This record gives sequence, structure tokens and C-alpha cells, in this order.
Amino acid sequence: MTEEARQHVVDADDEQLRRLIHEHLKVLAKFTSENCPICESLAPPFDKFVDEPENVGILFIRLNVDQNPVAKKMMEQKAAPFFVSYCQGRLLECDALTEEPQVVAQLERLRAFMPVK
Repeated sequence: MTEEARQHVVDADDEQLRRLIHEHLKVLAKFTSENCPICESLAPPFDKFVDEPENVGILFIRLNVDQNPVAKKMMEQKAAPFFVSYCQGRLLECDALTEEPQVVAQLERLRAFMPVK
């Protein structure tokens, strides 16, 4: 894949997240927190998901909850990292995940989800 064609994880804020989930058919968002060892350990696999051919068409977003009040409010009862999948602007699934196989399973369910036409 050429460098120009490479996708990348989008760092977003609260406002951008709201806009992006409506602009893209499928989105997987990772809510992270500073000084979070699990967030750091899941960063490399999350970054590599972007380049996998089966994930073309999925937008990957990273949000730092420490810098975004809406995300922080949403995370009050949850632990980071928190993964949220969206399709057509609607929340499909959200959960605090701590291991790569859990994230892969959520990503597989997002890929398999058939949007309403």
C-alpha cells in the first residue's frame, strides 16, 4: 500500500467524534486516558487494524477522555480503554476491553454488521 493510500487512526475531540460518526458508515472509536498502561499496550494493535484489508471502509478514531469533557462524562462509570463501534451514526456496541482478542472480536462484529439501506 502506498503511503498516500494508507489510512490512519484519527485523533478526535468530542465535537469531531459526533461529526465523524455521521460522515462515515462504520466507525470504531477508542477512548483512552493518560497514564493508562492497558491503553498503551493496545495502541500498537489498534494502529495496525487500520492497514488490514478487511477493515477498509471503517474509520478508526482515538479520543483522549482527559481532554474531552463529553467523553469524560461518558466514561465516569467505565475504565479506559473503552471501545465504541458505530454504524450509520448509531451506537452498536460499547465496552471496556483490556485484551487484543476482545477488540478483534468487537471489530469482527462491526465488519459483519449489515447497515440499513
